[in-house]
Amino acid sequence: MRRSDFPFLGFGVGLRRPHYAHVLENRPPMDWFEVISENFMVAGGRPLEILAAVRDRYPIVMHGVSLSIGSADPLNRRYLSELRAMAKRFEPAWISDHLCWTGVGGRNLHDLLPLPYTEEVVRHVSRRIRVVQDFLERPILIENVSSYMTFRESRLAEWEFLRAVAEEADCGILLDINNVFVSAFNHRFSAEEYIDAIPVERVVQYHLAGHTDCGTHLLDTHDHPVCEEVWALYARAVRRFGAVSALIEWDDNIPEFSVLVQTAERARQIYRGAIGAKAAGDGSSSEIHSEPAL
Repeated sequence: MRRSDFPFLGFGVGLRRPHYAHVLENRPPMDWFEVISENFMVAGGRPLEILAAVRDRYPIVMHGVSLSIGSADPLNRRYLSELRAMAKRFEPAWISDHLCWTGVGGRNLHDLLPLPYTEEVVRHVSRRIRVVQDFLERPILIENVSSYMTFRESRLAEWEFLRAVAEEADCGILLDINNVFVSAFNHRFSAEEYIDAIPVERVVQYHLAGHTDCGTHLLDTHDHPVCEEVWALYARAVRRFGAVSALIEWDDNIPEFSVLVQTAERARQIYRGAIGAKAAGDGSSSEIHSEPAL
């Protein structure tokens, strides 16, 4: 699997309940939407009607929070069957979930928990991703999570672990720029080194979001504007990875839709500037996909 296997969608936002009516009634200028898979994995009713109407007008991707790919529990085949059925109905550009575990022993902890960064866990997670991809009959993307703790057993840096899993599982990467920044602050490593170590051909999508600064640590809350440091890290990522679809996440204290449009437009402008600077700096024509027409 390589990034060339996926379309470049441009600059999108997460589809959230407060904006359903606005999106359906006004068809605002937006390249694409990301939907939380579990919100629409239902037998019928209004949620599916809304998603069908949005899908008729915009590309979508499906982003999950319940795969628990790192757990020691068996994969949830019922969940995967529902996910596959949803994907067949709505034909997303891709499906993603988190490189984490969310529960064990049949109990859901309702959090995205980090893993020990070891070769053994690389093999465990990679095997499970391959099973999921075979079951869904399509590649998936795995997202780096923000973290607030580490394991004594870890032998790899987080970016080495992410890279090893993606390579062994032959899957894509959803690179959450804000999560890189949050974890780098919390664990005192270099966010720039992280970005520079990720394989270019594996990165298919970005997440951009805000966080809460608690002084001694940062929390990935998705309830603030994207900070300037994360924007700068995004520009660095664009210079390294080129044309990658970017998504604005905003899940609490959700503003008016116009604010999301403005934030997505800022991502577009930073992308154009970084791509232009890269092309001018190396004297070559960088690979630039045509942006979706609004």
